[in-house]
Amino acid sequence: QVQLVESGGGLVQAGGALRLSCAASGSIFRINAMDWYRQAPGKQRELVATITSGASTNYADSVKGRFTISRDNAKNTVYLQMNSLKPEDTAVYYCNAGVLTSTKTGLEVWGQGTLVTVSS
Repeated sequence: QVQLVESGGGLVQAGGALRLSCAASGSIFRINAMDWYRQAPGKQRELVATITSGASTNYADSVKGRFTISRDNAKNTVYLQMNSLKPEDTAVYYCNAGVLTSTKTGLEVWGQGTLVTVSS
């Protein structure tokens, strides 16, 4: 029953900002690392940012200094604040979480994706 539900995507002008949210729900005992990926049409899915349960973060070089990943453990939610957006940021953004349930260990759960379009 574990699900990740993403929101916050949309259309913005270059230089604008968006904040993506991804809320986990279901029978969750613990969430370990949470990640944001993105995939542009015809391109391979790439890791954008990751955050551990202890709030350590890593970013792809292409977004470093512009994007910020954060999490609210009480809400089982991860965020991606995207500033200074560029047309090359256009992609479907997916969240991913490593989830522990009462019956499963190390379950990987993916969100459905949310489309971010940055116009020039």
